[in-house]
Amino acid sequence: MKIGSITLKNNLILAPMAGVTDKPFRQLCRELGAGLAVSEMITSNISLWNSNKTKYRLDHCGESSPRAIQIAGADPHMMAEAARLNVDNGAEIIDINMGCPAKKVCNVMAGSALLKDEQLVAQILESVVKAVDVPVMLKIRTGSDVQHRNGLIIARIAEDCGIQMLSVHGRTRACAFRGEAEHDTVAAIKATVKIPVVANGDINSPQQAAKILEQTGVDGVMIGRAAQGNPWIFREISHYLETGKLLSSPSNKEVCNTLIRHLQNLYDFYGEYMGVRIARKHIGWYCKQHQGANIFRAQVNRVKSAQEQLEAVRNYFAAREITTIQELAA
Repeated sequence: MKIGSITLKNNLILAPMAGVTDKPFRQLCRELGAGLAVSEMITSNISLWNSNKTKYRLDHCGESSPRAIQIAGADPHMMAEAARLNVDNGAEIIDINMGCPAKKVCNVMAGSALLKDEQLVAQILESVVKAVDVPVMLKIRTGSDVQHRNGLIIARIAEDCGIQMLSVHGRTRACAFRGEAEHDTVAAIKATVKIPVVANGDINSPQQAAKILEQTGVDGVMIGRAAQGNPWIFREISHYLETGKLLSSPSNKEVCNTLIRHLQNLYDFYGEYMGVRIARKHIGWYCKQHQGANIFRAQVNRVKSAQEQLEAVRNYFAAREITTIQELAA
C-alpha cells in the first residue's frame, strides 16, 4: 500500500488515539504487524507545545519509518505552520484530524466539527499540502450527523487539494462511538475517488477486517479501540488475509512478556512516576477478558512504584498459568 511516495509493508494501520498511541505503543504495534502507526493528536497551536503532554507527543526519536504525526486545529495558517515544524522534527507523513468527536476538540471547531464547513476544510487542506513536501493524509467521519452525511463531498475536496490518503470512520460526529459503524458510505467514497481510502470503525477481528475489505473495496483498514490491550490483532489480521486461517490467541506467557516489555518502555519513555500511572489503563486493557481482572485492576491501580507494578503483573499471570494447568489436568 502506498501513501504518496511512501510504500507501507501492508495495509493495516493503527488509528491515532489520544492518550493511547504514544511512542511505546506505536512501536509495539509496528513490531506485531501494523504497517503504519499514527501519533496522538497534536494541537496546531504551537504556543502550547511547551507543555509536558505535547513534548511527549512530539517525541518520535528512534521510531521506525515511516513516522506519521497527526495535527488538529481550525486555522489554516496555524495548521500549515504546525505541519512544517513537525516535518522539520522528523515527521514523514502528516495526518489531519477531522474525525475526532470529543467535545473539547469540537468546541473549538476542530476535529469532526470542521465537516460542517466545507470551504474551511478546503482552505486547511490546501494550506497544509502546500506547506510540506511529505504526503498528507486526512481522517474524517461520514458527516456531522445522519441527516448531513457529506463524506463524499469532503472526499472530493480532499482529493482535489492533494491529500494522498483518506481514512474514514463509519460514524458521524453526532454518533460518537455509539451504535454500529456503517461502511456503505465508506464504500461510496472509495468508488468516488482515486486516492487510497482506509476504513475505520468496529474492525475488531480478522474476519471483520476481511469482510470490510471485500465489501467496500477499500485499500486498507485502520484499527483503534480493538488494539487496546491486544496489539496482536495486527499479526492476526495479516495472517488471516494471507492464508485464510486464524492464528491461535497468544499464550499467557506471551501476553505477560509483552505486557512487561510494554510497561518497561513506558517507564523509560515517561519516567517512573508518570510511566506507572499511564501503564494502569494498559494493564486493565490487557487483562480485561481474563478471570479476576476487575479485582486485579483495583489492586494494581493502587501500586505506585515500577517494581511493585511489574511484580503484581508477573504474579497475576503466574496464577493464571497455574489455573490453566489445573483446568487442563481436570
